[in-house]
Amino acid sequence: MTRKEDQVRRMLEGPHPQVPPGLAPAAAALGARIVRRRRVRRLATVLTLAAAVAALAVWLALTGPWAAPPAVVAPPPRLF
Repeated sequence: MTRKEDQVRRMLEGPHPQVPPGLAPAAAALGARIVRRRRVRRLATVLTLAAAVAALAVWLALTGPWAAPPAVVAPPPRLF
């Protein structure tokens, strides 16, 4: 065993500190808040991506960028 392991073992064998009485409910409430925030953030991300995909689909449907430009049949008229 190393010196650090001996120190850790001595600390763990000693008396344990008192835990505040409201620590467990406070920790549970904090964890619930964190989970709720993550869920809301994930939902906002999914909705934003869905709106972006829908906007892209509408733009593609309206403009048709894959279509070839219309062919020029006659040259433009000369003015002079």
